[in-house]
Amino acid sequence: QVHLVETGGGSVQAGGSLKLSCTASKTTLWRNWVTWFRQPPEGEREGIAAIWAAGGSPVYNDTAKGRFTISLDKDKNTVYLEMNNLKPEDTALYYCAATNGLITGWLFDRSKYTYWGQGTQVTVSS
Repeated sequence: QVHLVETGGGSVQAGGSLKLSCTASKTTLWRNWVTWFRQPPEGEREGIAAIWAAGGSPVYNDTAKGRFTISLDKDKNTVYLEMNNLKPEDTALYYCAATNGLITGWLFDRSKYTYWGQGTQVTVSS
């Protein structure tokens, strides 16, 4: 069982930055993929950045490459998403999710994720 809580959302102007946190409790993140998803007001939930908690290179979708950085602090059992040069189209509810071990197939398939946080809102104004 993994309990996830996201924090760090807020309202910023275009070009600004935010750092989201996803803190896990009840178990230590290790053999889990932890991924940040986001869902805009009238859109689908999409995966944008993922990290294997036991180590390895992060994975990003095209939206996140170059602007967002996912990282893990093992001591704090927390995954971060640092977002720079934010744009109005980044406005969304941001979720973190964790798998129950290894998965196969497309990493950003949300059906592969067992544990979800409640989400944190990011609003970017122009």
